[in-house]
Amino acid sequence: MFLEIVTPEAVIFSSEVNSVAVPGLNGEFQMLSNHAPIVSLLINGKIKIEGSDVSSVNEKYQEKFSKEDDGRLSISINSGTIEMNDNKLIILAD
Repeated sequence: MFLEIVTPEAVIFSSEVNSVAVPGLNGEFQMLSNHAPIVSLLINGKIKIEGSDVSSVNEKYQEKFSKEDDGRLSISINSGTIEMNDNKLIILAD
């Protein structure tokens, strides 16, 4: 699936990924390829990204991302919105 993370400053991540875990209102949930369409609010927490080419971080924002112990790439957010449709996942994050 294709993931795009957008902040008020810029598109900070844009790449094909295997899975994404996000902090939802009712707890963390994960999306894999071909997930059903969804729109949801996000709360304070971490977005965790797993993929073969997670090096597609905008160079200006690399310091916001960190590597988890399990090898996933993560970024902390305060809040946001997520939309999954046609195997494209867009996260509007603050």
